[in-house]
Order: sequence, then structure tokens, then C-alpha cells
Amino acid sequence: MSANIKKPSILFVCYANICRSTTAEAVFRHKALNAGLDCKVDSAGTHCVHPGKPADKRSQKVARDKGYSFAGIQSRKVVMEDLENFDYILPMDSSNLDNLIALGNEETAKKTQLLMSYANENIRSRVVDVPDPYRGGMRGFEIVLELIEYASEGLINHINQTR
Repeated sequence: MSANIKKPSILFVCYANICRSTTAEAVFRHKALNAGLDCKVDSAGTHCVHPGKPADKRSQKVARDKGYSFAGIQSRKVVMEDLENFDYILPMDSSNLDNLIALGNEETAKKTQLLMSYANENIRSRVVDVPDPYRGGMRGFEIVLELIEYASEGLINHINQTR
């Protein structure tokens, strides 16, 4: 990468930062590395009820089974500096999108959009939000992982096309 090109930074956001956004961080890091995309990737929660904790064991299990690592990922709460400093602020669902818009300002709102907006049109036309799997079974975590994989591939393509 040329020295004058800024490394893109991506923040994935959900409610508690233990299921969806941590999974998105793990998946995107892996896919970006494999695509040769040098970027900063992090995740946070709008309400982070378990600060400093690792991702949910069920999230880790389904992701680990597909080769993704959660090494170094810990739950934390999103702060205003995140909204100012990250290029892409990607909430998992409409509720968290609303929370982020309320926390930020007009400038930060411009770079905040649903993660699924990067999935291909076929998926995007059917799925707007990445559902919260926390209170469900393992199938919910598998679905979350699949949706995040689709959107991550689209996001990588978008970043590569706009650099």
C-alpha cells in the first residue's frame, strides 16, 4: 500500500458486543487478510453489558469450526471517539443504527450504515438486520455467521473499488 493511502478502519457494532459484532470482527479480519487488504478492524457494543469479556462461546464455536479466530477480541462499549475515528461504522441491526445516530452527529451519521447493506442484492433484498442469536440455539449463530460472511465479502469488494 502506498504511504499516502490511509488504511481503512472498520467498526462493527451490536448491542452487547459478545455475539454478532465480535463475530463480524473475527470474520472480517480473516477475510481482509486473505484478500490482502490492510485495515484496522474492531468491534463494540452500544450497551456492552459484559466489558472485557470474550465473545459468546457459541459464536466462537461456529466461527472456529470455519477457521476464524477470536484472539484478542474483548467486549467493550462504543464511545464517541470511535464514531469520529473509524471510516466505516457498521451496526448489525436497525436498533443499533438508531442508537449510533443518536450518539453521534451529522458527520458520523454519514459513515454509519447497516452491515447487511454490503451483502449482494439477492441477500440484501431479503435480510436487512443480522438477527441477535443470544437467546436462541446454535442454528441462530450459524445463520449470523453466514450473513456476516456475505456482507464481509461485499465490504471488502467495496473498499477495494473505492481506494
